[in-house]
Parts: sequence; C-alpha cells; structure tokens
Amino acid sequence: MSAAFPNPRAERLRQLLAEDRLLLSPCCYDALSARLIEQAGFEMSFMSGFAASASRIAMPDLGLMSYGEVLDHTRNIAEATSLPFVADGDTGYGNAMNVIRTVKGLGRAGAAAVMIEDQVAPKRCGHTPGKAVVPREVAYDRIRAAVEARVEQDVLILARTDARHDHGLGEAMERAAMFHELGADIIFVEAPQSEAEMRRICAELPGPQMANMLEGGATPILPHAELQEIGFRIAAYPLTLLSAVMTSAVETLTALREDRVDPERLMEFGELRERLGFDAYYARAERFES
Repeated sequence: MSAAFPNPRAERLRQLLAEDRLLLSPCCYDALSARLIEQAGFEMSFMSGFAASASRIAMPDLGLMSYGEVLDHTRNIAEATSLPFVADGDTGYGNAMNVIRTVKGLGRAGAAAVMIEDQVAPKRCGHTPGKAVVPREVAYDRIRAAVEARVEQDVLILARTDARHDHGLGEAMERAAMFHELGADIIFVEAPQSEAEMRRICAELPGPQMANMLEGGATPILPHAELQEIGFRIAAYPLTLLSAVMTSAVETLTALREDRVDPERLMEFGELRERLGFDAYYARAERFES
C-alpha cells in the first residue's frame, strides 16, 4: 500500500494476521497497561474505549470522551509500547468527513488499526442496555470513509456492528459482509449470544473475525484453543486487565485504611522501577555529560 504516511505497526499487524492463527489481545487502558502487556509477551493490544474512558475520565463508556482525548490517549500508548494496537474510534465522531479525520489522526498517532462502529452517537458499551444502530447506508458510509482515509494514512480498518442486539444475527451478518466488501480489514460482530452464533459468524463471513471476550457479557467466554478452532483471528479481552487492577486497588486501599497491608502482596520496588524504565533511563543518561 502506497499511503502518504506509512505505518510500521499496521504492517506488523498485517503480518500477524497472515499467519492464520488466533492473536490474543489484552486491552490496555493507558500507557502503563500497554507497556505491561508488551512485557508479558503478547503480540498486540487494543485500546478499549470502555477501559480508556474509565482510566482517563473515570466515567462510563457512553460516548463521553472526545476525539481529542482519544487522540491524546492513543499517542501516549504509542509512546509506551512498540506493539501494534487497535484504537477505538467509536462512531467516528460525526459524519463521513469526521470519520476520515478520526481514522487518519489515530493512525498517525500510532495505532495499527482503528475500529469504527455502526451505533447511534453517542455510543454505548456493546454489552450494556440502550444501544441502537444507524441505518445501513449510514453505517456503510462510515466504512467507506474509513477505507478512503487509508489513501492518506496506512492503517487497518476494524469494522464493528452492534446490530445483533436489536435486529438479530442475520442483520448483523449482512452488515458485516458489506463492511468486508467495502474494504474493511477485520470484521467484528459484537455480542453474539451463543457458541452456535459465534461458529456461524466465522463459517459464513469473509475476512478475519474478532471475538470480544468480556467477562460477564452476553458472549460466552471460550478457551483460546476453541476460539481458534471456530475460526476467530483475534480474541480481545476488553476488561480483564482493568477489572483485575481495580479489584486489587480496592482491596489494597481497604487494607491500608485498616492498617493491614501485606508488603508481600505488593510489587517489589526494584521490579517496579525496572518495569517503568528507571534502569534503562539511567544507563542511557550516563552517555551524556549534562
């Protein structure tokens, strides 16, 4: 692809998808979580809109974060990790021209792929009540615009449909098939409600498919091997890391208030410094006089 702005992370994600295996994608919510995912040995990540909204503004994923905030968050994550990652572009923040700007901007900020969805704005988390989708032609225009943005910025397009919730799996799959025909690189049918629906998605839809493994959500949580056998190419875990961190934080703060913190349950200070880059910083700084 001869885009005006090349994107090494996009190229790396294409290479990974070409290997025809399941890619595990823990979702990050800020720069530190993205770095920890890379240190743990994963090959890609996903900037979850739900988790990013929680981390940046401590508010629910109901379309409250602005494009500018998402762009800044994407840059921070790109600075902290070399992994290819997907940025959540929501509905594109406006009409088709806004979608073009969103996709170009997030790609230039460092995202390997940008997710664009067909929900009505302001969007909602895919596993919460009250979400609705736009008419087909509006949804298709969004993906057309996202694909057109690749002329100027190399980035993969992850096209998401939430039509399963109100309109059934058939409508969701028709939209998803058209998204692929329009040029989307990865397809995401949100919130299938059974393993049978998940198998149908992978059996009948073209292109790489993503599964959203949200604990407590509408979609069954399946083992990695089964997700691969079904045919999914990416398994995203949008809240696993955030939920674990929040659980630990609440427990630790309760223990601190009650004066019963166990130091053995805390990360050792030396490891904390190393993971944050203190050792690498000092080693590099020694090469300079000032």
